[in-house]
Formats: sequence, structure tokens, C-alpha cells
Amino acid sequence: MGDTRLEPLVLTESERLILQNWARRRTTAQGLARRARIVLACADGLNNTAAAAQLATDRKTVRRWRMRFLRDRLDGLSDEPRPGVPRTITDAQVEDVVVRTLEETPQGATHWSKRELARQVGISPTSVLRIWRAFGLQPWRTEVFKISPDPLLIDKIRDVVALYLAPPANAAVFAVDEKPQIQALERTAPVLPMLPGVPERRSFDYVRHGTIDLFAALNTATGKVIGKLSAQHRAVDFRDFLDEIDRQTEPGLAVHVICDNLRTHKAPVVHKWLLTHPRFELRFTPTYSSWINQVERWFAELQRRCLERGVFCSLDELTATLEDWIKTWNDQARPFRWTKTADQIIDRICRYCDRISGPAH
Repeated sequence: MGDTRLEPLVLTESERLILQNWARRRTTAQGLARRARIVLACADGLNNTAAAAQLATDRKTVRRWRMRFLRDRLDGLSDEPRPGVPRTITDAQVEDVVVRTLEETPQGATHWSKRELARQVGISPTSVLRIWRAFGLQPWRTEVFKISPDPLLIDKIRDVVALYLAPPANAAVFAVDEKPQIQALERTAPVLPMLPGVPERRSFDYVRHGTIDLFAALNTATGKVIGKLSAQHRAVDFRDFLDEIDRQTEPGLAVHVICDNLRTHKAPVVHKWLLTHPRFELRFTPTYSSWINQVERWFAELQRRCLERGVFCSLDELTATLEDWIKTWNDQARPFRWTKTADQIIDRICRYCDRISGPAH
């Protein structure tokens, strides 16, 4: 069915205020907030297709909530009762759990536990957990973030992302970084292998046999990695690694090296080397923005699949393992797929800034 002959959706002033509050308030369930935004878009004169495109949903969803609102007004945006045993928890108790979780902390603690909140609200811990799951709340979890203070933040994001999404012709793009001080750790007791119903077990303590640094250059087009192991990661070591990239890259190609703002990457010895290798160009990521360097994704794979549970009785054994792992990776290499545009990344950073600089709710 098309969008022709739609019944006009007109809001009263009080309905519009309520819908705007639902759409903006952090304690509103995401489903209800989404329905409120749909109704507000329809009230602004958008047809179902246009509203769906604006809100990144499908036309049938917009049509359903338009019709529900026209039929039942604000009451139509609530979830319809489902068949089954009647609920023993009231809407007020559900709201109390959500509001307390989002806006309060228990005395003497930084966040709620399900048992502590259950005592406050008068329901079971299992019911608290179900409410948390329904509203996507995980008060035991936390994440960290850092907004880059780089004055060239936007320009650098656009520069690096352009190399990922639209790399220049006749050029090779490498995401480059160092993983310093990889430890050769040997457990003090043999590792006990996994058994049915029993995970692999290892001793808590270990013997440390030294460290080694790994320079890595990820070819963003092929996924292959050029690696070089070094006892240190000084400017001269980075220069030597650029020599290695030069040797392993087809002559005649321009080389774009994406790297961070470490001082060793900008040292005079590196500048001198670049002057004698004009096909190389260093492209710097914004400060505190390692997430934009694709080689960090490769380092995460290395850590998870090779180092995290590895046992190394010597530095030589660690070195051999790293070299073998890089070879194995390159034998079946595939590039990582970058999907975010520069505008999407910048918009997300702006939203973070709005949240941390705006008035408290």
C-alpha cells in the first residue's frame, strides 16, 4: 500500500510536549522514544516513506505507529498486552527500577546490584535483572573514552578515512604502529589441558624471560602485514622499519604510512630519511585516537589468538612464535573492512561532546 490519502496527523500542544519529552529523556525506554520520534515526524507533514528514511526504519513500522496513534493517541504507543500469566510487577515498579538505575546510586556504592535494588523496590532480584535486560541496562559495566584535543582533529580524520575508503591510484597504504615490550612469559607450572566440562587451567604466577618490540605495517588493501622485531623502538629503529617497508613494496608505487604522533615518528633522523625517499608520506592520526589506525585491529587479533594464552620459555621462542604467526596470517590474509565515513565519525564525536558538556539531566 502506498502513502497516498494519508489521514493528517495533528498534535495538540500537550501531546507534542509529551512526545518531545519521551524522545529526549534518557530514562525513556528506547522503543517508546523511537515511536515518539515517528509520530513527531508524521506530525511535521512527512509521509510514511519520508519518515522511515529520516529515522532509519522501514515504512511498515512508521505506518503501524501512525495508525496506532490516530486510533488511541498517546495510549496507542505503549506495548499491547500479550497473552500469558498476568504480570505481578506494576508499571510503577518497573519505572522505579529504571529511574533509580539511571539517576541514583546506593549509599556507599558506585552502582546498583540486582539484590540491593530489589530490596529497595520490593521485588525479586530476578525481576530486576529482567527489567534491566528489557531496557538494555548494565550497571555493572563501564567503558572509557577520550576526546582528542588535537586542533587538526577533523582534518586528520578526513585524511585517514579517505585513505581507507578511497585510496589513491598507484599507491600502497600502510597502517603502522609498534607493539612495545611483548613479554616472554613462562608459567611456573605446566598448563593443564581442557577437558569436557573443565576449561584450560594455568598457574597464576609466571617467570619473565624478557621483552621484545614488534613493528607492524598492515597493507589496508590486502590485509598482509610487514613485521620487524626489535629490542627497542627508538627513532632509528622506526627508520629501519621504513627501510623494510620500502624493500617489500613494489617500486613505482607511492607509499602512504598512517601512524600516530609518537615523537620517534617525527624525529630528525626520520625526516632525513623521508627526504631521500620521496615516494613515502607519513599521515598522522589525531592524538589519543589509536582506534582509527587499522593496525590496532590486527594487534588485537595477535593478542587474542597468539599472545594472551601463549607460554614462552625464552625470548627466542617468543620471537619464533611471532614470526610464524605473521607468516600464517599473511598466507590467508584478508583486509579489514572499514565502513564508517568521516562525517559519521565526526557526528558521533559531536554527540559525545554534547553529552559531556550539556546540563545534567
